[in-house]
Amino acid sequence: MDPDRARELLRAERERIERALRQLGHQDDSEPADEFDPANLASDLYQDEFDSGLADDLREQLAAVERAEARLAAGTYGVSVLSGEPIPDGRLEVVPTAELTVEEERARR
Repeated sequence: MDPDRARELLRAERERIERALRQLGHQDDSEPADEFDPANLASDLYQDEFDSGLADDLREQLAAVERAEARLAAGTYGVSVLSGEPIPDGRLEVVPTAELTVEEERARR
């Protein structure tokens, strides 16, 4: 893959993830706060836990972007970190942080 195209894809992926991280957080649902209402407390707790899990997933995705950027800088972007086999450009267009070929990814599952 052309390094400029790879940089563009990784930059877009980083921006998407960072935007999603910024949008996380407790949202005001416009309901009056009632600290004694179990339904309100449960709803808030559920949302906070959901957001926490989503934030963890997004941070993992951001780490994958950083690893891909490091591979790009090292000249190893677009090859499997496992086998050294080339990762097709079509896969990198869809998953710019791909570290494995499709076959290797399937074998890991």
